[in-house]
Amino acid sequence: MIAGYSAAQIRAAEAPLLAAGVPLMQRAAAGLASGIRKLRPPPARVLLLVGSGDNGGDTLHAGAELATDGYRVSILPTGTRMHEAGLTHALASGAEIVEHTHDPAAIDPPTIDIDIIVDGILGTGTSSDPALRGRALDIVTALLTLVRVEHAPLVVAVDLPSGIHPDTGAVNGPVLPADLTVTFGGYKAGLLVDPGKTLAGRIQLIDIGLDLTGIEPVMRVND
Repeated sequence: MIAGYSAAQIRAAEAPLLAAGVPLMQRAAAGLASGIRKLRPPPARVLLLVGSGDNGGDTLHAGAELATDGYRVSILPTGTRMHEAGLTHALASGAEIVEHTHDPAAIDPPTIDIDIIVDGILGTGTSSDPALRGRALDIVTALLTLVRVEHAPLVVAVDLPSGIHPDTGAVNGPVLPADLTVTFGGYKAGLLVDPGKTLAGRIQLIDIGLDLTGIEPVMRVND
């Protein structure tokens, strides 16, 4: 049986580790980079969709590892800011910010030359209403055209595909379907039920050291 936890339960398990200075983001990023390496070898072209929260930080630190390994890593911001330390690490490692980022409508999916898209827009911190908005919505809407064509790039979701409710799996707007979801600490319940389950693709759980002992999961499903 697979245990599914709510976003609040996962955050509660993370809290004492974060207070103790445990580098959870670095652990998550290492697991994410490892999952991506198994999909394509370098010098594959990787496009990072980077939100403004910790999910974007995980993505940027993973991108730094990939760039160091010889992957060609591009960063496409989906909000007004990015995780500062993660961005510094990624740029220092050779990643580049995509030009024309001020105009999402200028994205022309057929001309984007990429092998892997990494969806690091939203994480579990937006569980009240995870629907994409603004620039992030424009970008995902444009990229949906790209992932539906033959020889489309693979999509890797960071923790869960952006736009899926982490607790219920519900969606309320466009979601970039993932080939692989790399999730951290414990399975989010929303990844185990449709439509979230279908949109998540294959799920890889990364152990980042959370102690979930004594926490009753919100659901259990057959593996």
